[in-house]
Amino acid sequence: MKAPRILLSGSDGSRINYENAIRRAGGIPCSFYCPPVSTDYDGLLLCGGEDVDPSYFHQENRGSRDMDLRRDQAEFPLVAAWLAAEKPIFGICRGHQVLNIALGGTLVQDIGPEPALFHTHDSHCAGDKVHPVRAAAGSVLHRFYGPIFPVNSSHHQVVDRLGTGLRATAWSESGLVEGMEHDTLPLLCVQFHPERMSYDRRRPDTADGSFLFEHFIQLCRGGCTGW
Repeated sequence: MKAPRILLSGSDGSRINYENAIRRAGGIPCSFYCPPVSTDYDGLLLCGGEDVDPSYFHQENRGSRDMDLRRDQAEFPLVAAWLAAEKPIFGICRGHQVLNIALGGTLVQDIGPEPALFHTHDSHCAGDKVHPVRAAAGSVLHRFYGPIFPVNSSHHQVVDRLGTGLRATAWSESGLVEGMEHDTLPLLCVQFHPERMSYDRRRPDTADGSFLFEHFIQLCRGGCTGW
């Protein structure tokens, strides 16, 4: 069976882990910074990265930083085209947030110091923070990992109001949304980083992120009807 071609949208210099995960899962990564709008691929992966300009969800800046305005300008029209085409989308970290905004949702622009202890880098702790996540029964995350499982995190913003058609399917120990699915579209997004929990980046203190990439590739092949 022909390997599906996956369009990756991500930041320069930080797409390698996503590309490797797609390749190991059986897909062909077609990776760009600020790709032009096109749905001529089998799936779309929105990678992690910098904050979104809060004007995209009709707010003033209340803690957003290091925004990537070029990615904003490229990704929101791209996502709109893919949503209209009803083709598979997988969003990770920033991608999770972009999908929520594209569907009319909002973000908490800065979660504050206490939740951030479990979610962001600091000068004394290199690498991801690891914490438990609770998954909703019947969700994709519950199917693969059960009701509670450990993940990595590196973020200071989270989903606030959910976009149209989205439902939260996983939450951190402090109640932050860690996963979402869509009621009708082939869309899944997670706040954590499965590309750093998979294959050569597999780690013993988290769940195996490869399950999500392999399911995404199967969906892009047309081998299943939904997440």
